[in-house]
Parts: sequence; C-alpha cells; structure tokens
Amino acid sequence: MSDEPQTQIQQIQPSPPPQTPGSPALTKSLGPAPSLTASADSPGPRTGVWFTRLLVAGLVLAALNLRPAITSLGALLEEVRDGLHMSGSVAGVLTSVPPFCFAVFGFAAPRLARRFGPGAVVCAGMVAITAGLLIRPLAGGTAGFLAASAVALMGIAVSNVLMPVIVKRYFPDRVGTMTGLYSMALALGTALAAAVTVPMTEALGGSWRTGLGVWAVLAALAVLPWLGLVRERGTSAPPSSSPSHAATVPGPGPAQASVSASTPGLRLGRSRTAWALACFFGLQATGAYITMGWMPQIFRDAGISAGTAGLLLAVIMVMGVPLAFVIPRTAARMKNQGPIVIALGLCGLSAYAGLYLAPAEGAWVWAVLLGISNCSFPLALTMIGMRSRTGAGVVRLSAFAQSTGYLISIPGPLLVGVLYQHTGGPGLPIALMATFLLPQMAAGIVAGRDRTIEDEARMRD
Repeated sequence: MSDEPQTQIQQIQPSPPPQTPGSPALTKSLGPAPSLTASADSPGPRTGVWFTRLLVAGLVLAALNLRPAITSLGALLEEVRDGLHMSGSVAGVLTSVPPFCFAVFGFAAPRLARRFGPGAVVCAGMVAITAGLLIRPLAGGTAGFLAASAVALMGIAVSNVLMPVIVKRYFPDRVGTMTGLYSMALALGTALAAAVTVPMTEALGGSWRTGLGVWAVLAALAVLPWLGLVRERGTSAPPSSSPSHAATVPGPGPAQASVSASTPGLRLGRSRTAWALACFFGLQATGAYITMGWMPQIFRDAGISAGTAGLLLAVIMVMGVPLAFVIPRTAARMKNQGPIVIALGLCGLSAYAGLYLAPAEGAWVWAVLLGISNCSFPLALTMIGMRSRTGAGVVRLSAFAQSTGYLISIPGPLLVGVLYQHTGGPGLPIALMATFLLPQMAAGIVAGRDRTIEDEARMRD
C-alpha cells in the first residue's frame, strides 16, 4: 500500500533519569517516562517517577477495556438475539463489526497521533468506549445497537494501534516487558467480562441491557489517568518541522540503524514481512473474534448451561493473563519466533479436534488449549515491535499490520453465522476455524524471521 502515513521524528537524546529514593522495583526497571508530545516518535525530556507510574497505570487500564465490549456481548449473544429479533446471519454481521471497525479506524490512528499526540488519541478512545457502552443498552433495534457498538469499537480500534507505538516510544528497551504487561491486562479484562457478565446480569435483575451497560463504569475509570497525562504534558504540541531528523532505536538485528522517518523507499505494501505480519494478525484475529462471539454458543449447543459456557470462555481468555506476559518476553529474546507460532497453532488444532469429537466431555481441556492458542495476539504485537528499527517504522507497521489484518478477519465471524443458520449446528463452524489455523501458522513463520522492514527496503534498492 502506498498511502501509509509518513511520520516525522526527532533524534532521541537520552538524559540521565532523576534519582528518586524509595522508588518501586518496577519503576526502577522501566525508568522515568518521557512526556507525551505530539510527534509520533520523539519523546520529550524525561520527567519524574510519578509520570512513569501514571503512564503504566494508563496503559493497564486502557488494556483492560479493549475487549469487554466484545466478550460481554458474546456471553449474552442468545439473549441479545432474542431481544432484538436477530437471525443467525445478522448475528454474524454483529460479530464481524469489531474487526471491521478496527480496520477502518485503525488506519486513521497514525494521522490522529501526529495531529493530536498518541496520549490524547488514547484518551479520546477511552471516552468513546465509555459512551458506546452507555448508549448501546438503550438501543431499541438492531441498527441502533450496531451504531452504539461502532462508537465503542472506534475507541478500541485507535487504542489497539497506538499501544505498541506508546510502548516503543517510551520504553524502547523494555518492549517485551511492557507488551507483556498490557497484553496481560488485556487478557484479564477479556476473561473478566466473559466470566462475570452472566452472573452479574442475573444479580442485577436479569436484563441483558443492564449486564452490557455496566461495563461502561470500567471504561470511565480508564479515562482518568489519560486525562492527567494529556493535561500535564500537552499532547497537542505541533510535530517537528524538520523531516530529515532520524531516530536511533534498538532493533532485533545485529546492529542498530538510524533511519529517516520519511524514507521514500519504505513502502510497506511491497514488504513481504509486513504482509506476513498482516496475514498472521488477521488470521489470529479471525479465530479470536469467532471465539469471543460464538464459543459460548457452541458450548451451549453441546448441552452446557449459559453460566458454565461463560466460565469456559473466561478460561479461554484467562490463559492469556500469564502467557501474555511470558510469551512476549520469550519472543523478544529469540531471533526467530517461528517455533512459538507452530506451538500455538498445534494447540489450537488439538482444541478444535476435541470440540468436534467431544465438545461437552472435554470442554475444560479444549478451553485451556484454545486459550493457549489465542496467545498469538501478544506474539503478533511483539513481532510488530521487533520488525522495525525505528519508532516511526513501528507506527506505520502497526497501523498497516493491524488495519489490514482486521480487514482480513471480517469474513470469518460472518461465515460462522451463515453456517450456523443453514446447518443448525457447530460442526462446520468448528471445521472452518481449524482450517484458518493452517495459513495462520504459515504466515507467522514468515513474519517471525530475523529481519526488519528497513532491511527489505535496502534489499530492494
């Protein structure tokens, strides 16, 4: 693709961190964070320890809110379908809305980050999530429900893209650790919504509208630290006026490189690694959104109660809590991430085989295996951070891989809905999900090679 946004960046001038007695171990290991300026790659002067803590808190709270809008709906999908009189095909459209919104609005994230600063955009994203979750339960029909869902998903989309960017900018020597931290929080939020939505709905009177709307409270909490960060650091400062400035950022290759953000030959649409990352990201997203939207229904069709089906979905998601911290750290130490891709894919194939042959008898085992397989998401984020030598490259690669990947993932949940409606059972949907894993593994092996998009640009030259 030839129209990816070009990001101007300034040279990073490190300065010694302030000495703060009694700082916690995590803060010491991360170091003080720079300010959230609007330049998409250039941190400002380093500041106090409290700012680092506020930034880490903001990342964690934002990550907690990146999936409850989706998994809370999956847990109550049957009740929502009945309440809004949806067919299986329309429900398939509903479960395809998340990747569609992520693709459309994800492409806009780098431009918004250049104009307003990444912190301000994430703050606005948290506000959008809160508004969408508040409005969605009030919808009287499918169209209004979809529109309100799109508002929340718009906020999720821009935050999805900017999370790796913020980590790369402010913690360039802790990419694996910080990616693991917010991926762990993301998995925790996903699992929490899946586990407690049904019992919380019953405790609050049994209305699915209340059960979905209550998640706006968590989203509102996430707005607070980002408001503080934006107000204190002035994220709307204009970007650097000099397009020739370069950033030196540690890369995964044998040497560091200083690469201009406006490198004319760096066309991601011609990069094999960028496309492999986009396909890997898209196919893992396909499996994840089918799982979040349809897996409770698959378990319920096997004779499992709604509450237990929600808990099984929570088990799938909670597996990502420890693994989302371990896998990025492990992947960051490896030159080639292909072996991790293969291991996760084999876990997924085993789970789908079990779901097809004995869905109820081994439900908990299949849930654990699916949870392991779904950790392809933090692996994909880690590889995005490792496949470029510069922060500007990560901005563009993150937007390209995530937005293109989400476009690739749109048909999957829709196809599952159509198959459900016309076959009346989960057999073919399960077979379809297993089939998606094969090209996912192939793309992940290519994306995991020890090279960067800048290397490929030089090879073409």
